[in-house]
Amino acid sequence: MNTEPKSTPIVFLSGAGLPAWIWDEVRASLPVDSVVASYPKRADATLRDYAEAVLAQAPSGEFTVVAHSIGGAVASEVAALAPERVGGLLAVAASVPPAGRSFLGALPAPQRHIVGLIMRLAGTRPPEKAIRSGLCAGLGEDDIARIVADFAPESQRLYRDRVSARTLPARTGYVVTTADKEFPAELQSRYADELGTRWRREMATGHLPMLQDPAAFGQILKEFAAGA
Repeated sequence: MNTEPKSTPIVFLSGAGLPAWIWDEVRASLPVDSVVASYPKRADATLRDYAEAVLAQAPSGEFTVVAHSIGGAVASEVAALAPERVGGLLAVAASVPPAGRSFLGALPAPQRHIVGLIMRLAGTRPPEKAIRSGLCAGLGEDDIARIVADFAPESQRLYRDRVSARTLPARTGYVVTTADKEFPAELQSRYADELGTRWRREMATGHLPMLQDPAAFGQILKEFAAGA
């Protein structure tokens, strides 16, 4: 069976606050063009602003989206704005809210209320201790220190805006990270159900599999690109 990826370019969507370099090793292993989309840094940027920024940076024509964490909500909005350009969507430990609900609204209670209150009071940059113990669980100290230093707060609207009605691509997949301290595997399975995909793979990593095991993640991505 041919496991080489198709020539469709890839647009990587990072989780909230994360720098583009988290994808470097995976991107270097892929024989296709790719780009890591930058998010708007305005404090009042809407979810639609995020999606429009992604489309402005994406290659012309059709592309595959690889969406991590809250990048799943951004990918959903991209699909709502330009369904004809999204040829495939691979969600990686990603939030996929139902249409009409937000990232926060798609979290289970009481987590959605607790997280929403904390963000309202303290903003969208987690304390360093939380970044280290949750987001970066399973990583080496060098990567942890870089993420702590480079973490950038996002707009509150990214978390609170409801995703639009969308047409998701026929080619979808989901990577569940089973040692994840940010999104438990059970919650990820619910998001995969919302995505409507039967193509699922598991990785025994924390929330950042592209850093914790880039070789294995790269192989999964190649498999998905070859014919999910």
